[in-house]
Amino acid sequence: MRQKTGGVDTALIEAPLTQMSSFIGRTDELIELARMLREVRLLTLTGPAGVGKTRLAQELASQEARSRRYEVSVVKLVPLTNVEEIRREILTALGEIPEGAEGEEKDRLLLLDDCDHVLDACGALLTDLLPRRPRLRVVITSREPLRLPGEAIFSVIKLALPDLNSGTVLATSLRSDAVALFMDRARAVAPDFRLTEANAADVGEICARLDGVPLAIEMAARLIRVFPPAELRSRMDDRLALLTSGWRLADSRHRSLRASLEWGYELLSVAERALLRRLSVLPGGFGPDTASALAADIPEAVSVMPEILIGLAAKSVITPLPDADGPTRFRLLESMRCFGHEMLVAQGEDTAAYERLTAWLATVSLPLRGEAVVPAGTLGTLEREYANLTQTVRRLSAGTDERQLLLAGALAAVEVASGRHTGAAGYVAHALNRTARASVYRSVALEAAAALASREADNDAAARWADEAVALERERGGTPLLGRLLLLRGTIRHLRDEREASITDLEESLSIGLKLGHDLLAALCLGHIARHQVENGELGSAEQTIRRVLPALRRRAAPHRLHSMLVTSGALVLEKDELTKAEAYFAEALRVLPAHRSDTAAAVEGLAVTAARAHRFDRCLQLLGRQSGSTTVRNGAACGGVAAYTRHARQRCVPCRPHAPKPGSIRAGACPSGRRYRSRWGTRPSCGMNAPITR
Repeated sequence: MRQKTGGVDTALIEAPLTQMSSFIGRTDELIELARMLREVRLLTLTGPAGVGKTRLAQELASQEARSRRYEVSVVKLVPLTNVEEIRREILTALGEIPEGAEGEEKDRLLLLDDCDHVLDACGALLTDLLPRRPRLRVVITSREPLRLPGEAIFSVIKLALPDLNSGTVLATSLRSDAVALFMDRARAVAPDFRLTEANAADVGEICARLDGVPLAIEMAARLIRVFPPAELRSRMDDRLALLTSGWRLADSRHRSLRASLEWGYELLSVAERALLRRLSVLPGGFGPDTASALAADIPEAVSVMPEILIGLAAKSVITPLPDADGPTRFRLLESMRCFGHEMLVAQGEDTAAYERLTAWLATVSLPLRGEAVVPAGTLGTLEREYANLTQTVRRLSAGTDERQLLLAGALAAVEVASGRHTGAAGYVAHALNRTARASVYRSVALEAAAALASREADNDAAARWADEAVALERERGGTPLLGRLLLLRGTIRHLRDEREASITDLEESLSIGLKLGHDLLAALCLGHIARHQVENGELGSAEQTIRRVLPALRRRAAPHRLHSMLVTSGALVLEKDELTKAEAYFAEALRVLPAHRSDTAAAVEGLAVTAARAHRFDRCLQLLGRQSGSTTVRNGAACGGVAAYTRHARQRCVPCRPHAPKPGSIRAGACPSGRRYRSRWGTRPSCGMNAPITR
């Protein structure tokens, strides 16, 4: 929403509030601030440099002045440093209370703008002033709170950004306050500039790269008469040198992005500055453990790391990331990170900082080398560090450092576990080509290459990578990693219909797991053996195996590994005509990993077949259409009898319906519902009761 500020009775105001530029967005914030102002007497607006604290506070004060609710006074504290000078300016703005006239004092609103550098002085003055003036309310702008009793804090955040992953970027951009601000300021210098389908993504990306911070967006927008959006977007890496077009009469710290960031940097303690510089090597979020690793060369900082992080968050230098299910994490705004990195390089600390980051990520990734099964906790940590891992692998790719094998393997492990497709295969292949064949981490990268190839249904390549990894690890003896590699190769051989070889690998992996006392590896092997048993019609043995291992997998296995066992369990009970249990298993498989399309296809088809067996043909056709429209089961390898059931379901469900659609409409998902159909579901396909299924 676009608003114009004006109509203020300046007789009531010691500093002008009418603005010459339009006020964009922040409607909800103004409503909330007005509500808070009714309930508290000291309200502090906090936020990072350039986020618009001053403008929002001025808009609030102007709004209150227009309503005649308060007499408003504004004191700008940027040029003031002396305590007595600050006191004199504030008392002058408020005016003296006539002696004996306290009861006649009017409601007053005092705006103290930019208190960052005089927090102690302001705190002492307000502690004395507020009790003596009961009808006075104070609004403060600062990067950190005063920390006074009765103070309410309102965090000013970025302007709303467009969804750049939407199929309609132009439409989402038109609803974005950040883009609205960019367009308003851009058209002030280039009146013919328009937001179009061609440039909407570039404008949206510029706003996103600038974190939705108004000051930076305004400066970027004023460059539109020189650089078209695509070129301006490409120059965002050099934003500190580029964004220097602040208002001519603004105070010095608002005339460029660099000056704005320098102002806050100078207010930090020595330890906070040192940590900020080191954190600038992180493009992703970070937790206290990552921060401690990067500050390992500053022992005095490590010992008080929680306090330093709390201080940086209070000063709006770092931003807490909302994640109710995980440990506390923070991030640097991109512009602050660019500034911190510039300071890091200027201090000659960059090489050592990147080395500490690499060493820490390698330590976190070591379970890929040393554990029979990568713990779910390790996978969670690696997923949270994905952006930092990616950058580190890119940096290492220029050389022959063997740690790129381990870290590329970590990227691949996250991809496989989470269902991402972000190019880990390229990093793995590059690392295998650049590093020594004798590296202790080579087997990890080979495992990653095999797993990624198998996911893409390239089972010939997957088998080659797996064979090389197993051969290399056999030379090192019966290591835990060998057990995991045999489990992977057994799965790949199963997908290649090499059943006997698959069973051999799984049994050897099971033997290693039992020898090492690694219950989870043993359970995973037994789970895959149960899949073979279901397909071979050994239902009694499969049921015993599943009953033995499923509880342990539910407790300890990573979701993508549990998913496979749940689909196998569903296929088993489907064989036994226990349709309610089958539906429950397949539904649980979808809940465990709902976003992993390639591995959820079998569960969706299992639900479809279960519906068909229950004569719920509409539901069957809808599920098959949905599954076919998104992804197919990898390599046709739906667990147990699901693949055979699926073929049969497609052939039998359509004729069961009056006026049945063409079979192709199933694949298109054209499955209208709400009609009755007579059942013609005859005998189901043999699924192991009398003969093995041919897939």
